[in-house]
Amino acid sequence: MTSSTQRFSVGLTGGIGSGKTTVANLLGELGAALVDTDAIAHQLTAPGGLAIAAIAQQFGAEFIDARGAMDRARMRNHVFGNPLARHRLEAILHPLIGSETISAAERADGHYLVFVVPLLVESGNWVGRTSRILVVDCDEEIQVARVMARNGLARHEVEAIMAAQASRAARLAVADDVVENNGSAAQLIPHVQALHASYLALARQAAIQL
Repeated sequence: MTSSTQRFSVGLTGGIGSGKTTVANLLGELGAALVDTDAIAHQLTAPGGLAIAAIAQQFGAEFIDARGAMDRARMRNHVFGNPLARHRLEAILHPLIGSETISAAERADGHYLVFVVPLLVESGNWVGRTSRILVVDCDEEIQVARVMARNGLARHEVEAIMAAQASRAARLAVADDVVENNGSAAQLIPHVQALHASYLALARQAAIQL
């Protein structure tokens, strides 16, 4: 991060269906400034997005839909199990996501920064760049059930997505803080409130030291 983003920050991650978006939104409601790298990626590949021209050039016009956005389903099918294609897409997106993330952090106004990074472990670029890493964790069977219900996917499709992500153990290995989310969203609230209080105190300490 740049010097303007050296205030207290949290890198928030978790596997698909873990509930990381719910936790992020709760922290946002409590006053944290959220920078969602997945949302930034969607903006970059939306109609008129900064990545569209390069995607069309690298992959062909058939990967751009009638609205002028990246055809996410087609691209997902193309890069899944195709490391070369995935690397080509990442070479387009990652520099843009990085610069847009820095810009968003510089504009953000909140008690502290929360970077929501679904692939924090996989990218290899985030460990050590934030003050704390927060992992939202849940049992793998619960992950599968949630994603099947939410996305209408078959079990084998969800398991394939999970297999392509960092393992649960790998995420927990880099965690400074862990929120266990095996229950309801309501059950998360007191845990997130406690974390927020801790982060506020750490953010104040960091501000004094600047």
